Amino acid sequence: MRTTVIRTGVAVSALAVVLAGCGSDSGGSGGEAVEGDWDAVVAAANEEGEVLLYSSQNPTRLEALEVAFEDAYPDIDMKFVRGTDAEMNPKVEVENQTGRGTADVHMVTDAAWITTVSESGQYSVADLRGPSFDEEAFNRDENVIADSFFLTSAAVFAMGWNTDAVPDGFEEPQDMLDEQYAGKIGIVNPQGIAAYVDFYSFYEDNFGPDFVEQLAELEPRIYPSALGIAQALTSGEIVAAPGVQPLVAEVEAGAPVDWKLPDPAWGTPWYSHILKVAPHPNAAQVLADFMVSEDGQAALNVGYASVLGEGNGAVADAGAIELPDPDALTPEQVQAYQQEWESLFLQ
Repeated sequence: MRTTVIRTGVAVSALAVVLAGCGSDSGGSGGEAVEGDWDAVVAAANEEGEVLLYSSQNPTRLEALEVAFEDAYPDIDMKFVRGTDAEMNPKVEVENQTGRGTADVHMVTDAAWITTVSESGQYSVADLRGPSFDEEAFNRDENVIADSFFLTSAAVFAMGWNTDAVPDGFEEPQDMLDEQYAGKIGIVNPQGIAAYVDFYSFYEDNFGPDFVEQLAELEPRIYPSALGIAQALTSGEIVAAPGVQPLVAEVEAGAPVDWKLPDPAWGTPWYSHILKVAPHPNAAQVLADFMVSEDGQAALNVGYASVLGEGNGAVADAGAIELPDPDALTPEQVQAYQQEWESLFLQ
């Protein structure tokens, strides 16, 4: 049963792993976390000099985080590897099992994975030391799972359209189910990813049990990610999309696009954790703290939902978005839905 206006799934991300800056060449069993106050942690982080984030967030937002973090901590070189949860989670598992860590912090949205890993405690450092976690605006009691996974951000999906082709836009997703948009709608292939399975199920629950079937009849164009859909809307390759991240930056840049959150809207939260085998454990603490600070949230959440609420470009409150029931998105259920989806859209 869905109990919130905005709900969840998994990250909006591309198929390929994109390496933005090289990762550390020398994996290890983890560095030494210092004792002492926050100043001691920052000093040790500066000595480590680098930190690596695994994430399925939009690369534009990760690049903004990198710039903001390095401006705040010029002695620490931040890098990130961006890929889907299906790609990043196994990397984290292998690094933990072998004891040879590469990543320091991991940002993930797979609800089943988060639930399992947080309950086991085997991958994560259960000690978030930064002062931003204790700020009232963050609300540690509500936004930290098992003392290790911290709510970082959330995507919400909006209706999107090209204003040259659809000047009046859409009031509700059903408005797109019109023959005039046949072949001109962009959708995402769920690719066996739980988030998109949840997304399509959400639309069937809220906008009609035959919504997906009607969408398939219009022969939409299929993309590997919502980011690709945003680019296609801007170029005019497609004219409409039932699920795309709010096009805040594109509208501000004067692109011929617009967007609106449907009621209700589907969304997906990202949780992050510091890895036990992090080669730079002190820099990991500093990055984690920065990610939930006002400056970090402003960098990550233009067009997204912020853990600090709306504002600074954020369009919603990430705290209003809950993780889905992982029992409803088992690998077997996700695989079964993928086959059903392919029978509708790819045959």
